[in-house]
Amino acid sequence: MRSVQDAGGAPLSGEAGTRSVGGRRIALLGVVAAVVYALDVVSKLLVVEFLEHKAPTTVIPGVLVLNVIRNPGAAFSIGTGMTIIFTVIALGVVVAILRTARQLRSLPWAITLGLLLGGAVGNLTDRIFRSPAPLQGHVVDFLQAFPVTRFPVFNLADSAIVCGGILAVFLAWRGYQIDGSRQTGETADG
Repeated sequence: MRSVQDAGGAPLSGEAGTRSVGGRRIALLGVVAAVVYALDVVSKLLVVEFLEHKAPTTVIPGVLVLNVIRNPGAAFSIGTGMTIIFTVIALGVVVAILRTARQLRSLPWAITLGLLLGGAVGNLTDRIFRSPAPLQGHVVDFLQAFPVTRFPVFNLADSAIVCGGILAVFLAWRGYQIDGSRQTGETADG
């Protein structure tokens, strides 16, 4: 029977189920990334159109202010003279996530990678298409949490990247693997 399946191209037991789970997880990754990207792009378009070159707008006093800035650096305005390097790094992150997605069978990892991919592509879009030049564009940041603390201004893509990063650390710490398996931390000896 197995030789008939091999010769006929029919999936061996479990292969079809694994492929369909992987396909659903990749689709979920894509949906999460698309939602994050759309929210990021739309929010940036709106704040540039209606809030740029205006005084900061207090949404919740002492908690949230909309303050539009153009950030040439990385998160928290680190490395402001290295815009093109951050563009290349972001491209590398996108490629790495897309390559990793081939082994994706885990629901939590699909969400995590979707957050990271959507955020990376959101900020990468700014780097590629915004002024001052292609591949050197400044990212639009506009959210300032707890302004009295001087916490850096950020955007929705940054939020998705941070949340995805925290989830990735948590999943790795708990032993959840991209392929859906889980390492328990026990060794063969004990």
